[in-house]
Amino acid sequence: MSTLAPLPSGAARRIVYFGTPEVAVSPLRALVAAGVDVALVVTRVDKRRGRGSTLSPSPVKAAALELGLRVSHTMTDALEVGADLGVVVAYGRIIPVDVLTKLPMINVHFSLLPRWRGAAPVERALMAGDAETGICIMRVEEGLDTGVVYERVVVPIRGGHTLTTLRNELVEASLRPLLRAVQQGCGAGEPQRGEPTHAAKIEPSELQIRWAATAREIVALTKLETAWFMLGGKRVRLLAARVDGGTVGNTVGGTVGGTVAGTVMRTDADGVTVACGDGAVTLLTVQPEGKTAMSAAAWANGARLPSSLA
Repeated sequence: MSTLAPLPSGAARRIVYFGTPEVAVSPLRALVAAGVDVALVVTRVDKRRGRGSTLSPSPVKAAALELGLRVSHTMTDALEVGADLGVVVAYGRIIPVDVLTKLPMINVHFSLLPRWRGAAPVERALMAGDAETGICIMRVEEGLDTGVVYERVVVPIRGGHTLTTLRNELVEASLRPLLRAVQQGCGAGEPQRGEPTHAAKIEPSELQIRWAATAREIVALTKLETAWFMLGGKRVRLLAARVDGGTVGNTVGGTVGGTVAGTVMRTDADGVTVACGDGAVTLLTVQPEGKTAMSAAAWANGARLPSSLA
């Protein structure tokens, strides 16, 4: 393994900030508000968003320009500004070793390492039904999220959490530890302990509701806010659902009390109850293709649902 550049022994004099999406905006603003000298912001290149060919900057680039900071899309520019620390928050690219040997870096990672190393730690924690997650201020090194941890904060995962609300809590939980690391130094840190799990990027196919899955798995998937199923050749997003407690565990030969997974069991003011692999789920909020989100009960009234959604 290559020798990493040494971290500052105390407060960082100047930093380079690496980040791209919205979750990386608040940490950048917090650093600037605290008086940290941000010499450069490195972010992903502008992308075409929505219809047309207009290029849009990343959320971090837009915030950096608003704050009057210099912005680059080239990682090696970080080596030319006299910084003694790099701060990485959801940058979205692997930092090459030849950069890490010249500029030491720390990362805000949104999980309790070594659980959920990788690109989608918050999504994977929700999908797995984890009771808690958190943030780690960690060293960036050659391995994927394998560096020593300087500080960690535990965040409980509540039943009402969605991807958006949990991410927001994690970002808020990261601000003070990040400022301490930059303004006071990181200290020695501790090696990660425990069995690693990998948080691979979420593939679009993983977001499709499969009615043969368990009720818990289906409800967990809705917390990502982009789960979907097909009906009449059109995609319907399932934004919220709950386990139907009266039928969970009542399975016979892969069916629910003789009812095949995907069967619409009832519709009422609460929503649409659908058989699944180990019982049933009640759909609460849906978004049919081309329409706004609505209650599943209202959707059922106007959609003329078939006997099965499978």
